[in-house]
Amino acid sequence: MPLNLPNLLTWLRILFIPLVIGVFYLPGGWLTPVQANLLATALFVVAAVTDWLDGYLARKLNQTSAFGAFLDPVADKLMVAAALIVLVDLDRTHSVIALIIIGREIAISALREWMAKAGKPGSVAVSLIGKLKTAFQMIAISLLLYWEPLAGLPVQLLGHILINLAALLTLVSMFYYLRMAAKTLRE
Repeated sequence: MPLNLPNLLTWLRILFIPLVIGVFYLPGGWLTPVQANLLATALFVVAAVTDWLDGYLARKLNQTSAFGAFLDPVADKLMVAAALIVLVDLDRTHSVIALIIIGREIAISALREWMAKAGKPGSVAVSLIGKLKTAFQMIAISLLLYWEPLAGLPVQLLGHILINLAALLTLVSMFYYLRMAAKTLRE
């Protein structure tokens, strides 16, 4: 495991996961609900920014590694899954939305691994629709964690709209990846 800045940022993102979750389960009186929302959102946003930053730095500093390529998507999926489970527990999103998003992540990860074993790892490379899904998902989760109105913006409504769009894009991207892999799947 190469110890470089991109990989350290990925590990930092993983370490933020219990912090984001734990904020909502601290003993009563430690934080007000508004403070918990703000802190969890700030931690999640910092973690989401490290997702972009670690990839950028790995390419820019020529510090890409097989371990980093493995760990980065694992960190992303853990972060999103943990946040969605908390949001379901807080009744801020529906369990069906969480199941769609988490289920797709598991299915596509398995598909990518299978395709790599079949000698065709590039067959399910990240697409534009997958990147758009991720952007909607990260913004939606941030809004749903924050939950409070912000400068007159209906944060809850915007979060619900975006998480539903993210779930729709999740399904579309899953079918896109399955279509891309269909020939190999038939063999």
